[in-house]
Amino acid sequence: MLFSNAILFFYEQSFLGYLFMVKKLATHELSRLTPEAFKAKAKTPLVIVLDNIRSMYNVGAIFRIADAFLIEKIYLCGITAIPPRKEIHKTALGAEEAMAWAYAKDTLDLLKQLKNQGYIIIAAEQTNESVTLPDFLPDSRKKYGIVLGHEVSGISEAALSVCDVYLEIPQYGTKHSLNVAVSAGIFIWELFTKLRFQN
Repeated sequence: MLFSNAILFFYEQSFLGYLFMVKKLATHELSRLTPEAFKAKAKTPLVIVLDNIRSMYNVGAIFRIADAFLIEKIYLCGITAIPPRKEIHKTALGAEEAMAWAYAKDTLDLLKQLKNQGYIIIAAEQTNESVTLPDFLPDSRKKYGIVLGHEVSGISEAALSVCDVYLEIPQYGTKHSLNVAVSAGIFIWELFTKLRFQN
C-alpha cells in the first residue's frame, strides 16, 4: 500500500511539474520592435554622452543598453569610435542601426549646447560632491544627459566643470570601480525606472 501511494505521488508530482514547467522564450516571442518602430516610439528623456571612451566593445554594449530602455540619443565624443565598426557591432548586435547617435569632437562644447537646450547634465563620476545613485530623484518633467568617461581617467576635468549633478554607484567591496558599460547599464536602468515609473 505504501509503495502504491509513493508511485501515485511520484506521478502526480511529475504531471504537475510538466504542467508548470518553465519555458524559455524564443526570439520571435519577445515582441521586439523593428528599427522603424523603435525610431517612432516615444523615448525616455535621457541622452548619453560618451566622453572619450577607448573600447569599441564598450561603445557597442552601451548602444545595446540604450536601445533596451528607449534612450533618446547617444553622443560619441573625442576619441570614441563611431559606427559602422565590426567591434561596435559585435556587442551592439545591430542596436547601432536603430539608436539615434551623433559625433561631437569636443565634449565640453556639446555639453554647453545640451544645457542651452534645457538638459540637466549628470556626471557619472566619483567626486567630493557626488550623490549616490539611489538617492537621486529625477523630475520626469525635465530632460537629462548623463556623461560617462574614459575607462581609466574618467570624465575630463573640462566636461566635469559644467555638469549640474554628480552621481556615483555605491560599492562595498575591495574595488571601487566598474567597467564603463556595466556602469552605464546601472545608471540607465535606475534613471529609466525613476523617470518612467516613480514620478
